Amino acid sequence: MEKQPDGGCMNWRQLLLPLRYGETQARLALDIGRTPFHKDYDRIIFSSAFRRLNRKTQVHPLTENDHLHSRLTHSLEVGCVGRSLGSMVGNAMAHKLPEFIDAGDLGALVQAACLAHDIGNPPYGHSGEDAIRHWFMDPQNHHFLAGLSALEQADLMTFEGNAQGLRLVTQVEYNRFKGGMRLTYATLGTFLKYPWSVAEVTQGRAKKFGCYQSELPILREVASALGLLKRGEDRWCRHPLVYLVEAADDICYGLIDLEDGVEVGLLQYHEVETLLSPLLVDQWEQVQEDLANEEGDRRKLQILRGYAMEVMVQAVSASFTRHEAQLLQGCLDGGIIDYCPEAVRHVVADAKELARQRIFRDGRKLTIEIGSYTTLGILLEAFLSAARECATSQAPTFRNARLLELMGGSAPQPGWTLYESYMRTIDYISGMTDTYAASLARQFSGYYPPTQG
Repeated sequence: MEKQPDGGCMNWRQLLLPLRYGETQARLALDIGRTPFHKDYDRIIFSSAFRRLNRKTQVHPLTENDHLHSRLTHSLEVGCVGRSLGSMVGNAMAHKLPEFIDAGDLGALVQAACLAHDIGNPPYGHSGEDAIRHWFMDPQNHHFLAGLSALEQADLMTFEGNAQGLRLVTQVEYNRFKGGMRLTYATLGTFLKYPWSVAEVTQGRAKKFGCYQSELPILREVASALGLLKRGEDRWCRHPLVYLVEAADDICYGLIDLEDGVEVGLLQYHEVETLLSPLLVDQWEQVQEDLANEEGDRRKLQILRGYAMEVMVQAVSASFTRHEAQLLQGCLDGGIIDYCPEAVRHVVADAKELARQRIFRDGRKLTIEIGSYTTLGILLEAFLSAARECATSQAPTFRNARLLELMGGSAPQPGWTLYESYMRTIDYISGMTDTYAASLARQFSGYYPPTQG
């Protein structure tokens, strides 16, 4: 929950700062037809971390059904919705924006942040996050935490894909540990769903966090550059455009999870139509006419989804502009969808609940998610053992030397702190795809050559 306003107020000129984090010289290059925010979009979409999302779980892990969503297709769709939201808000607030920003720029900015919103997710999605946390919290593995500060330990025991995402875009990709992707401050602020450290979680003030101890200086720099209002030690209020990124994500996974549920036979088409119909009361006659011209549940779902998304995008953008003052004061409680019309709020809530009850409990999905704990446990034990040996200046065993070689440029180096060595190792493991993690763990458990036909 955001704190109540204390008299401070953010401003759009500073919030939309197009200067780049990590550049040695501050410069603002406004190329004709390609703004700094379009460049941010390009840098994200051409990154190897973004490409790997194609083989990372969205809802259904290790699926062979090409019609189901991966993290990549989900991120692309969230980006499309975010672009629409940003452009609509930009048009509505055109007279309030700085002269170097137009509606299209605001759309590109939100779209870029949306593309990166899941880029820090490990293999197996949220199950993978929990598997990494569980491994560090297991008493059998507590000896790995010896020598770390309390907050450094908390970073690992509370592993968070959002914090890993900030580390990835500002440190790991492209200019490694020299600015990363060197995105604009505005895009980084819009990306930061949780602009605070793990201390907020350990002290019970938040459930998630967006910054590891290793990136705290970066968070402080971004918050200062954008004029985010400070709400505590190493805690700031959210950038207003974060609310659009969050809404775009909610809209997409709320609707797309149901579409995938029908695709794999866990839901029936009529259930989704019944759920979405309250959104479309004013245009139901046209919707029915379009549905009558199509055959097959897949095509009908696409039509329903298109109509529903249009209504929801209009509602969210209108809600954002109505609550602009509260957003700039950093005091809006909840998400922007909470201030939308009742039909929109109910559809989002009901879609999430239906997915929890009927999709997330599917037997095949559950068994693979349970297996992810073993898979990631094998990888964590192997690579972190090698990292710890390197950091404590022990003579490397043959096995650990081979593990460090396998990590290539991600391998910890002698003289690094234990925390730095661990974080580099987590970068390597969390960057794996589902299939690569499973294959590597299987080989570590004992390699069996394929049988000859």
